[in-house]
Amino acid sequence: MYALELKNINKSFGDVHANKNICLQIPKGTIHGIVGENGAGKSTLMSIIYGFYEPDNGEILVNGNALKINDSCDAIAAGIGMVHQHFMLVENFTVLENVLLGAEDGAMLNESLGKARKRLEKLEEEFSLEVNVDAIVERLSVGLQQRVEILKALYRDAKILILDEPTGVLTPQETKHLFKILNILKEQGVTIVLITHKLQEILDITDNVSVMRQGEMVAHTKTKGTTREELAELMVGRKVRLKVDKSDSEVKESLLSIQNLSVIDHQNVPRVNNVSLEVKAGEVVGIAGVSGNGQSELLEAIAGITAIQAGKIQFAKEAITPEHPISPDKIRKLGVAHVPEDRHKMGMVTKMTASEAAILGYHNDKTYNGRILMDLKAVEQDCAEKMQRWDVRPPKPELKSANFSGGNQQKLIIAREVEQNPDVLLIGQPTRGVDIGAIEFIHEQVIKLRDAGKAVLLVSVELEEIMALADRIVVMFDGQIVGEVAAKDADELTLGLMMANAAGNEDNQQEN
Repeated sequence: MYALELKNINKSFGDVHANKNICLQIPKGTIHGIVGENGAGKSTLMSIIYGFYEPDNGEILVNGNALKINDSCDAIAAGIGMVHQHFMLVENFTVLENVLLGAEDGAMLNESLGKARKRLEKLEEEFSLEVNVDAIVERLSVGLQQRVEILKALYRDAKILILDEPTGVLTPQETKHLFKILNILKEQGVTIVLITHKLQEILDITDNVSVMRQGEMVAHTKTKGTTREELAELMVGRKVRLKVDKSDSEVKESLLSIQNLSVIDHQNVPRVNNVSLEVKAGEVVGIAGVSGNGQSELLEAIAGITAIQAGKIQFAKEAITPEHPISPDKIRKLGVAHVPEDRHKMGMVTKMTASEAAILGYHNDKTYNGRILMDLKAVEQDCAEKMQRWDVRPPKPELKSANFSGGNQQKLIIAREVEQNPDVLLIGQPTRGVDIGAIEFIHEQVIKLRDAGKAVLLVSVELEEIMALADRIVVMFDGQIVGEVAAKDADELTLGLMMANAAGNEDNQQEN
């Protein structure tokens, strides 16, 4: 008997057939990985299992029993829990209040809280999920918040646990501890479905893996019988280079110098604290760190988006100081391009067409304008050429930006910035939410820019990406640079400890 079985699941959204005759069998008490490119149908399938979508046809069986799952309440009642990529927590509630929310067993809240406290203490001990139940969630690390989400599911008696990209913002030490927890859950008979784009994690933690491509299941295999290369080829439908090919950097003059920089947010909280950094022509400098430690604010300050309170940002020809701010438009004209970390909030306007998104920020350039009005034919032609060079699919400039997958949106944004031939490229989370085929292509473009003598400042939470692309790596923690290492000397353990500001104390990071 299988813990979860899917038979011929189909789901369409208009003309898009998101899931096509999906069949899947997951044995009880195993960790099952599901991988696939962006748009392969993974999220749609998980949403069907958890009751967010209803399948057009097909059958879902839990422990051999056919079920109709109309909503998440039905899924929870069937013993299915889900930990989303973006946590569903009330940040100003305590851990105890978050776990109990929606699962109160009577009108007397104090009585419910008392029962929940006792049950949580037992769950924490049983599954090694130690966390202070009275702590306010917003004050917890990302790793501890994730434990709260797992506790929520277990409190509701989940026997099948779905995790969507669970390690996206974790340090290597937090990831290691999460995998320890997952193995304990498996030993206790919990069945785990793991959605991740990190193929090494699939090999490290799962028992079996299924591959989706273009809405279909194309392979099921035991994890021990496969490799990263085989999985990547199954996902994309062609061979994929998983290693970045690059020569030694040829470093030249400084193109970006940051001196004693400080940034304070609108709530008067320091986000960047006395940071000094230099990026030279012909090198990629990577900034590693858990999200929320000042990397975003640093990039935005350099791009002229966020005001600085102290220090100086020196480009080749001009400087930004608190007394002499420079607009983002003028910074672009100085030869600085910016690929923002959040493509939807800052990289594009999704209601615009692709052709409009492809010139955003550069729309006043004479290339796109006639004597009076914008040359729409030139704009569309320019976008069509970018789409061809960067393999943006579908190659239709007239489509709304929102109609493209995340990976194709990202390629369009990077094409827009890189094809300006900037002296300095600021690039944040270049492959966040991007499938493995697009990752390969984006990495190639970053290295080409470096080899052309440009300076690249890269921010990424993906340590594998940082180590593959960067020549030098600095680590930020709580708004400060806490370490620097040459990429050739870097390893995930050392960087992870720096990211947690706990060098030499791995056990402390795991528990705190």
